[in-house]
Amino acid sequence: MTIRNQEQALGSPGTAMLDLVSRLYPICRSITGDGVRETLEILSEWIPLEVHEVPTGTEVFDWSVPREWNIREAWIEDPHGERVVDFADHNLHVVGYSVPVREKMPLEKLRPHLHSLPDKPGVIPYRTSYYKETWGFCLPHETLQSLEDGTYEVCIDSTLEAGSLTYGECLLPGESPEEVLISCHVCHPSLANDNLSGMAVAAFLARRLQAGPHRLSYRFLFIPGTIGSITWLALNEARASDIVHGLVLTCLGDPGPMTYKRSRRGDALVDRAASHVLADSGAEDRVIDFFPYGYDERQYCSPGFNLPVGCLMRSQHGTFPEYHTSADNVDFLDRDALEDSLRNTWRILQVLERNAVYLNRNPKCEPALGKRGLYGETGGMRRGEFDELALLWVLNQSDGEHDLLSIAERAGVKFETIAAAAGALAEAGLLGPAGNR
Repeated sequence: MTIRNQEQALGSPGTAMLDLVSRLYPICRSITGDGVRETLEILSEWIPLEVHEVPTGTEVFDWSVPREWNIREAWIEDPHGERVVDFADHNLHVVGYSVPVREKMPLEKLRPHLHSLPDKPGVIPYRTSYYKETWGFCLPHETLQSLEDGTYEVCIDSTLEAGSLTYGECLLPGESPEEVLISCHVCHPSLANDNLSGMAVAAFLARRLQAGPHRLSYRFLFIPGTIGSITWLALNEARASDIVHGLVLTCLGDPGPMTYKRSRRGDALVDRAASHVLADSGAEDRVIDFFPYGYDERQYCSPGFNLPVGCLMRSQHGTFPEYHTSADNVDFLDRDALEDSLRNTWRILQVLERNAVYLNRNPKCEPALGKRGLYGETGGMRRGEFDELALLWVLNQSDGEHDLLSIAERAGVKFETIAAAAGALAEAGLLGPAGNR
């Protein structure tokens, strides 16, 4: 099935991705718990997911799998019995991993447990306390300022007990055992861009790849941030060497330009592919160097693994005002931006899929292209796929040393054009394979 037919079968991918995000948005997720399970159950309606449960206390390198956290309700009642904060209204109202509490206390004692953003008085911040047992609430600063002195009743009905860490995995085998890793985090509660946009794009990529044959194998991970990738790497250390390319997907639905963060290696094929695709996808799209902070690329790129995994996003984390607040909601996402993110990610994967090294079988002077039907009578474009200059570039550079991407880079031509030219030349018997890269 062609890409166009796939798009038609699924309808508008941007609209469909927004629908998926809208369905997932209300779920309270964390690094463990039923919210992650519910999220993976919904994603499994779209793609084949194998769900893994890793027991609390499992040693994973220098870490151990934490206790499982679940929450049923949480609220604060003011001196008049009115609920001024309620988890039922928005799940960002509770600090993630808050221990259970039920007591009455004066506002003075309650204040240290209340979190707000004075510079953004109308939004709820996102806060967590995964590895320190405490509790707290998040609320708009304007609400905090309106609280009067008196006795407040506080309730957090949660559990923190032995359970497991849950993650989803989708492996799509290809002709080669070499794998492309696509990873996204599933640990954030209602945050649409910094969480759900990556999941939506990943799910649609996997669905596309299912529709047709592919040379490489693809492993999709839907995991809790940090502890999830550490856990996967610890349990799959021997398998990690199969990963030859990788992308961490996040923040792919905002209207900002695309950003690619290179892998620790800096010059891996995935780094080159992303740089090439973004160079002609938008004037403001940019590529930045690796640094050891951000998302799970820092685990995959830790020196003991040094996997070729970069991070693809639009606006970088922490750079947009809605980041880690209730303003990062479904309305903040842009349908066209989601489609553009899907399109560019797919183009990067196609470079990885189609890149190859060829040998010119007729290397002494230019072959006669006309008698092979490859030279247009008017010297113009042929079939809208490539032009004669692309044919000549491929012939000239196919010496067993240059891959198609390096030819596209040197020629200043889109990879798709160079790959189409190489295919036509191979079909005409003028090129032979010299191995894939």
